[in-house]
Parts: sequence; C-alpha cells; structure tokens
Amino acid sequence: MKKPVIALAALLCLPGLALADLAFNAAASSDYRYRGISQSRLKPALSAGVDYSAGGLYLGAWASSIKWIKDAGGDASAEIDLYGGYKGELAKDVGYDVGVLSYRYPSNKLATSANTTEVYGALTVGPATLKYSHSVSNLFGFTDSKNSGYFDLSAGFEVGAGVTLTPHLGYQKVASNGSYSYTDYSLTASAEAAKGLTLSAAVVGASTKSIAGAKAYASPANGKDLGKTGLVLGAKFNF
Repeated sequence: MKKPVIALAALLCLPGLALADLAFNAAASSDYRYRGISQSRLKPALSAGVDYSAGGLYLGAWASSIKWIKDAGGDASAEIDLYGGYKGELAKDVGYDVGVLSYRYPSNKLATSANTTEVYGALTVGPATLKYSHSVSNLFGFTDSKNSGYFDLSAGFEVGAGVTLTPHLGYQKVASNGSYSYTDYSLTASAEAAKGLTLSAAVVGASTKSIAGAKAYASPANGKDLGKTGLVLGAKFNF
C-alpha cells in the first residue's frame, strides 16, 4: 500500500492547501457494483474518500473493500483509486470534464496485474452526460487488454420530495478479450436523509456473455453471476 499512501500524502501536502479545500466522504453499501459487476462477491462493502478542488481543477483518492482479487487467486482486499482532472463549462448548460484515473490493488499478485489506468472525457448537456474512459494499461487483470474502452450514458432528474433519479447505460469493451465485453445498466433513486447523509437504492445489472456454459463474470468462489440484476442499497456521509 506504500504507493497509494504516498500519493494521498502528496495530495494533502499540496502548497496552499487548506482543510476548507477538502471534502471527505464515507459510505456503506449492500454490494459494491462497478460498471454493473460486483466487486464484493454480491456482499456488503465499505468505502471512504477525499477530494480537493480549486476552480475547475480537482484531485482525489477513494478506497473500498473488495473480494474479487482474492477470488481470482490474488491477495488484495482493497481497491484504492487516485484521480485528477479539470472540468468547466463550454456554454450555458454545456459542461466538460477530462482527467485520469488509476485503480490500484496493492499486492494483487495476479498473473496480469489488476492495476489499471484510464484517461477519460465527458460532455454534459442539461441533465445528460456522455463519458468515455480509455485504458492506457491492461484492464483489471485481462491479458493484452490495453486500449479497452468504456462508454457511459447517464442523467439526473429531480422528481420531487428531494428525490433524484439517475438512469444509466454503459458498454465495456475489453480489448483482445471479446467474450468479456458487456453492457450494463442501472436506475438509482437517492435523497438526502439528513445534513450530509444521502441514502440510495439502485437496480443494477449487466448483460454478460456465457463461456463454456458459465457466465463470463461468475464468481470463482461460489459460481454466482456477478453481473446479475439486483437491488443495491447505500448510505453515504459527506463531511
């Protein structure tokens, strides 16, 4: 964990950085789904993060408990994400966001390292956002998967009583590993239950292919489909 810790320490020691520039969060969920696939073997997960912003510039770090690395024969029980970018406005109700995101799995020990780095760009028009993420390394342990891409279309709608609905549709292309490419989808309802506390409920799933009669993203631990449609409950506190 040395590299992520050093990177986070560097973030906190930026010249001129004040605590007022930082935002912290902690969360718990009934399942950690990422791009439709469970990272926690369909079990609960805990996470926490810190963000720094100055104008359009932002930097951050986020960590979560996971199970999939150990299920795949590795030795990491945590995911640590380090990211940075710049966002701004092109015109009224038209925004952009560009950046880089590195997913780190300390001591993952997989044959092809799970560590992944992506560059991304997003365009927001009104309530809708279209985002594309491009891997400049192998993708999450897949061999020869550099230049994989993920398309993400989502939107946010306030429907009253403080509730926001967020529909999402995504497509993950895994380079040189076509059987593992898939479409994912979700519909999330969220609301602030108290100051700083947001509760959410989401229907999440992925349309994954089958390989030799088994789902491409079946858990090695119990054979369950990690992309099956399910309900994910979450609570997040921002402070």
